[in-house]
Amino acid sequence: MTILKELACGHQLQVSIGTDSQVKGGDTAFATVIVFLRKGKGGFLFISSETLRRPMTVKERMLEEVARSIEVAYALADVFARYGLPVEVHADINPDPKFRSNEALKEAMGYIMGMGFAFRAKPHAFASSSCANKIVQ
Repeated sequence: MTILKELACGHQLQVSIGTDSQVKGGDTAFATVIVFLRKGKGGFLFISSETLRRPMTVKERMLEEVARSIEVAYALADVFARYGLPVEVHADINPDPKFRSNEALKEAMGYIMGMGFAFRAKPHAFASSSCANKIVQ
């Protein structure tokens, strides 16, 4: 198991999970990443991607991104807890009301924190806005 190997090497790990999406014609491509940061020693990630073929509003798409991240975080929460790994869920949502993604900010924050995870939005949501973003482009 990756976590055991990393801990055996003496690395301190932090986990960040995020999803980003890109509309391409009538399709929406999603990429979800699990980012493992090694304190002071870089990091690595795991990727999952999927394309949906249905129209979505911006708010629906933002909340779908969050739901996908929560699904992964929740499925692995017991494993992360067993090894004492802190987990953050990153939302590719801009806290500035000038941006359309902001429509989903309150719901996303409530959903993530309500599930017991630390919440990060832009500009601190690197798992979604940087890592996952590179996959869906």
